[in-house]
Amino acid sequence: MYKWTFETNIGFLTIGAHDQAITYLKTTDDIDATPKKTPLITTAYEQLTRYLDGDLREFSLPLDPIGTAFQKKVWQAVCQVSYGKTITYKQLAKNIAAPTAIRAAGAANGKNPIYILIPCHRIIASSGHLTGYAGGLEIKEKLLTLEGADPIWKS
Repeated sequence: MYKWTFETNIGFLTIGAHDQAITYLKTTDDIDATPKKTPLITTAYEQLTRYLDGDLREFSLPLDPIGTAFQKKVWQAVCQVSYGKTITYKQLAKNIAAPTAIRAAGAANGKNPIYILIPCHRIIASSGHLTGYAGGLEIKEKLLTLEGADPIWKS
């Protein structure tokens, strides 16, 4: 397993990967004193930097999130939500053909180990409010604002 922690305009992020794919991306308070960068992690860093600068709308990175089959199904559906768009947890459940599994879809979304790259920040409450985000609601709002999403949560 390889990892690298770096500073961005939303705080410190750590990218983790194995030889073939990114396995996690998370916020952290600490810089890792022993980074283990690879060409893949360097590419992920470059794409994240461009995204956070507003110069990239789609990531082209191999991802390998660790989770259950249901979680992976949810994360695949989350990846279909376009840059600058939002959907509700209810719509997410419908998109995975489990319309009554709203809470389960929300819980799976909350377990996303590769946030930003799997854009779970694009999923909002039916009321339009921002809810739950591993990086914190302030970062969720920053990412949605960066993408130019309709700020219905500010109403």
